[in-house]
Amino acid sequence: MGKAVETLVITWRELLIVVVLVLAVYIAEMLLLTRSRRNIGWRIWQKGVSVNAQSQEVEAVRTELSQLREQVAKLQTELDQMRTVAVNTPYSQAIHMAQQGLDANQVAASCGISRGEAELIVALYRANAS
Repeated sequence: MGKAVETLVITWRELLIVVVLVLAVYIAEMLLLTRSRRNIGWRIWQKGVSVNAQSQEVEAVRTELSQLREQVAKLQTELDQMRTVAVNTPYSQAIHMAQQGLDANQVAASCGISRGEAELIVALYRANAS
């Protein structure tokens, strides 16, 4: 009862053919990938997007940013001026005095506002302070 044993023998020629086929497939894939990347680059170049155009866009953004910073600085100055003016009004002085606890007669006399206005300010701001 003898069993026949089959053995698989690969010669160096067969191995070489397999290696060459694998390399051919790999090289074909690489060529296809590089070709598709070139097409993308070509399309971008055709649309006129270049390093020079991008640098011009960056410069335009920088100029606009500089202008916006100047506008913000100007607006900040105007806001500070408006706050200074608001602090010096008779009503802002009356509010400050009411928050300190002065009565309506003292507030009206010091700020030059009517007694009714002073009473209203004292009533509003004394309640908020407590």
